Formats: sequence, structure tokens, C-alpha cells
Amino acid sequence: MEKNLKSTSKFLSLVLRHKPEEIGLQLDENGWASVDELIEKVNAKGNKIDINLLNEIVETNDKKRFAFNDDKTKIRASQGHSIEIDLDLHPSLPPDILYHGTATRFVESILKEGLTKQQRQHVHLSDKLATATAVGARHGKPTILIVGAKQMQEDGFLFYKSENNVWLTDNVEVKYISKK
Repeated sequence: MEKNLKSTSKFLSLVLRHKPEEIGLQLDENGWASVDELIEKVNAKGNKIDINLLNEIVETNDKKRFAFNDDKTKIRASQGHSIEIDLDLHPSLPPDILYHGTATRFVESILKEGLTKQQRQHVHLSDKLATATAVGARHGKPTILIVGAKQMQEDGFLFYKSENNVWLTDNVEVKYISKK
């Protein structure tokens, strides 16, 4: 069952963060999809899902990648979209420092160019060292970068905190980055 949860969660990430057209799904401007339509279209694509499995994925996902609306009629990805949507986030005051986990092979480039959002809508940062380490390890040997978030905020950069506690910003200039 665990394998099915993981593969279905990955498929939902693809559909709700990057390619809703993969199953002919329409997201609204805030990234929400109808739960009934999602289940119908995922099943039509050959992946078996029902409301119970969807509930389990939302509730047990360690990164809380997905969220339901209040009455559980809609679902969306909490952050990490490569498609243009408005998560209706409001600027938040970040902690003094945030962390960014990355693979060692990317560090030289980051220390020259800063952190950029690449294909996503924001740069993702964490207030927890363990989370940043886990993120960095997904792509190889991890390196943790320290971001001077307080100074960035004082210098006019905006930060947002997603529903699943990921800190988001548009970019991080090199002068705010140091290696742990």
C-alpha cells in the first residue's frame, strides 16, 4: 500500500503543480481543482484513486504537499508550482535565518548567481535544518546554505509562508547566502 501511496502522490504532484493538462484537469486561478473531477480524471487515465486514498495522501504526506478547502470539495498543491497560479499568500515576517538544501554540485553556481526560482514560482526555503538537509539529499550529497532572511526583509525583499510551512521568496542574492 505504501508504494501505491507514494506513486499516486507523485502523480498528483505532477498534475496539481505542473501539468494539469496531463489528465485534462482545469485548475482555477488559485490552483484549486474539484475533488470529484480530479478523482474522475485520474481514474480515466488508468490510476486508481478514490476519496479515501486521496484523504490518506493529504493527511499522511510528510511534506503536506496538498490541501483541501474547508468543505473538502477542492484540492490543491500547497506550493512548488511551475504553472502560474495565485496561492493568495500574504507577506510574512521571516525568522532571522532560513536554510536552503541543495546538492553539493550546485553550490558553486549558487554562490555566483544566487538562488533563483528556476521553473517554479518561488525559491523554497526552510526554517528547519533537518528539512533543508532532506531536500538537498534528494539530488545528491547535500549542502546547506544559510540565508540572511532578516537582512533581506529589511532590504525590501518579501517572504511568504505556504500552508505547509515552506518559506517562499522571489530570489536570494549572493550577498545574503553563506555555507553552513
